Amino acid sequence: MTDYELADRRIFELLQDLNKALAPKFEQCAGISPTRLRLLDELYRVDGVSQNVLQRKIGIDPAAVTRHLRGLEEKGMIVRRTHPDDSRATLVSLSDHGRATIGHYRGERERFMNSLLVGFPEDDKRAAEAMLTRLLHNMKAL
Repeated sequence: MTDYELADRRIFELLQDLNKALAPKFEQCAGISPTRLRLLDELYRVDGVSQNVLQRKIGIDPAAVTRHLRGLEEKGMIVRRTHPDDSRATLVSLSDHGRATIGHYRGERERFMNSLLVGFPEDDKRAAEAMLTRLLHNMKAL
């Protein structure tokens, strides 16, 4: 195996390890899953959006969106209601509690990222962002 092949294999393994570790560690530190926080962030930006739009925006399957929204609804973070013009569609909004609480979770995300990136100079952070963006773009092109 060439050095190039070994590097590619190691990058693949590191990406797998990061993928497996990120969500549980973030949830342990922040008290919310990354996916649920992304849903709350999206609802903060666009209130009263359909579950289908949320699903496409976040990029997870419909059953997962339903499961996450159910959990957020049980915690009083969101409100779901039938679309007034289309009874087949469900609109999702942040509740008052969700709107008041999202700042806390955003702060936890910031603390988590600061801990994760400790010792990384700004240039390295920008380079990592650029590389991860390229990887994601290449992944979508597969």
